[in-house]
Amino acid sequence: MASTNNVTELIITGLFQDPEVQRACFVLFLPVYLATVVGNGLIVVTVSVSKSLCSPMYFFLGYLSLVEICYSSTVVPKFITDLLAKVKTISLKGCLTQIFFFHFFGVTEILLLVVMAYDRYVAICKPLHYMNIISRQVCHMLVAGSWLGGFIHSIMQVFVTVPLPFCGPNVIDHYFCDLQPLFKLACTDTFVEGIVVLANSGLISVLSLIILVSSYVIILTSLRNHSAEGRHKALSTCASHITVVILFFGPAIFLYMRPSSTFTVDKLVAVFYTVITPMLNPIIYTLRNAEVKIAMRKLWGRRNLGME
Repeated sequence: MASTNNVTELIITGLFQDPEVQRACFVLFLPVYLATVVGNGLIVVTVSVSKSLCSPMYFFLGYLSLVEICYSSTVVPKFITDLLAKVKTISLKGCLTQIFFFHFFGVTEILLLVVMAYDRYVAICKPLHYMNIISRQVCHMLVAGSWLGGFIHSIMQVFVTVPLPFCGPNVIDHYFCDLQPLFKLACTDTFVEGIVVLANSGLISVLSLIILVSSYVIILTSLRNHSAEGRHKALSTCASHITVVILFFGPAIFLYMRPSSTFTVDKLVAVFYTVITPMLNPIIYTLRNAEVKIAMRKLWGRRNLGME
């Protein structure tokens, strides 16, 4: 890579150019990131400690919250610190590393959402066989498969990108490193690489979305045979999952399933799924889930007693 690259450092344009606006964004986004880490971290701790949250649904929720922290942390800390910097730079190797982990945790989250949809399908449509189908061993295998799927996807994206020559310019028109803005800096035609990357991302996204939509259609259809109380409880749980799926896939579909254009709108949409959505997920799951709220109150109560 060193023999074909004159560029070793990239300049990031950032979200906005006005220093006052950047400082305002710093004040806005720092608390959002801290809330993301604290909120998702609280779910991870609560699920790990609470004996009442031992079902597979909460096992998957704990891992989803962990992935949310990792996913957001690949982009947001540097983005926030760059808001106070006059010149925003990142090394080429650092850029590739950010791309790897961003796609790794992003696809892992997608696969975990699919796993959670499958879990709800079995719980609602095959309740008598639920514990046999979704055993503890199966839970671990499904989570491990999600991590492995994210790793395979991400390593493929990076393998396509690493051989590209970068000899100038070195200004990346985004507030973090992503594949399409980086491809524009390559000193060669990246049409084939772009197709490979789009096919890789698109195939996972489309198949996952089809599975998710199909699962929830089957679930909602089968709820007609349940009692009013059972229907309400199932709908409450599924509503949280569906909301998270829409928040995750909506911006992604907007960005990747349309022709390439100016990055101004893309950057604003990217802020939503890198900064805002990871903070919303713990709120969505806790506000609509009485068991999680009760377990958190018990955990907080024990902590306060221990401090007295």
